[in-house]
Amino acid sequence: MKEQRIAVLTYHKYPGEAWPEQEFRAHPVSLVNGEEVNLQLAERGVRLSNNLWVREVRQRSQSGAQSSILSTDYRSDLSRVAAAMFARWCQENFFRYMRQHYNLDRLAEYGVEPLPDTTRVINPAWRQLDSQIRRQNGLLSRQLVQFAETQLPQDLEPEQVQAYELSKGQLQQAIENRRQQIEQLKAQRKAVAKHLQVKDLPEKDRFQQLRAEKKHFLDTIKLIAYRAETALAQLAREKMHRLDDARSLIRQLFRTEVDLIPDQQNKNLTVRLHPLTTEVHDQVIRYLCEELTSTETVFPGTDLRLIYEIAGSC
Repeated sequence: MKEQRIAVLTYHKYPGEAWPEQEFRAHPVSLVNGEEVNLQLAERGVRLSNNLWVREVRQRSQSGAQSSILSTDYRSDLSRVAAAMFARWCQENFFRYMRQHYNLDRLAEYGVEPLPDTTRVINPAWRQLDSQIRRQNGLLSRQLVQFAETQLPQDLEPEQVQAYELSKGQLQQAIENRRQQIEQLKAQRKAVAKHLQVKDLPEKDRFQQLRAEKKHFLDTIKLIAYRAETALAQLAREKMHRLDDARSLIRQLFRTEVDLIPDQQNKNLTVRLHPLTTEVHDQVIRYLCEELTSTETVFPGTDLRLIYEIAGSC
């Protein structure tokens, strides 16, 4: 990826010892939602085990905890690297929210369809050999532990010492045999292609995929609905402190019944909402109605201008 001029950005799960506090400086960072924050950031150059030289950027929280980021973006400013990494939180929160409130993972239809012949998949023969190697490595690790824990006790009779040496010799021979078996499996795996196109798979190993047309269509509608909800939530934020509360209110609003009142003479279509559970929420909804009405949106397929109001507001 580096040769193709594509920068990599990832968290460093095991960064090691904490950096000294004096290395960190306050940097203004613009998050993807437009919010400006000041973060304590520091940077070092790090050479990985494969000799790749990368930037390590750390963010220090008020509690002293340090989050480490590794990147091959050598040009961007320190704050931009940090902002790009923290943007992952927005993506993770988005998918979590869509699964929770929009049922994004729901199976929309039953049925299967063949995969395109040019789709690259793991070679079943390679996967089988790889599985055998993993299993043998696990058995080898247990044998090595057993070998290391087998110690010669003191004050043994000569017959017991002879039995101990025989047992440990047999275990060592088993370890050597297993190592040879692993090397043979690795040689076989190396001679087998890891990936194949679907058309090159044996007939018994071919598989199909779930139909996706209807799910793609429904997911598109869900994404449009999410964007509409987000826009309304941002409007509600002007009257509310927390985004979560604003989203909760918008979800409640979507479940509220409305009256549609067309007025062909004046070319209006009034959307009259029913009051919510509290007056505080009704005040926020009135504000949303005023803002939406001011856009002078025309209902699709008609010449009726949309007017939003909450019952009892007049």
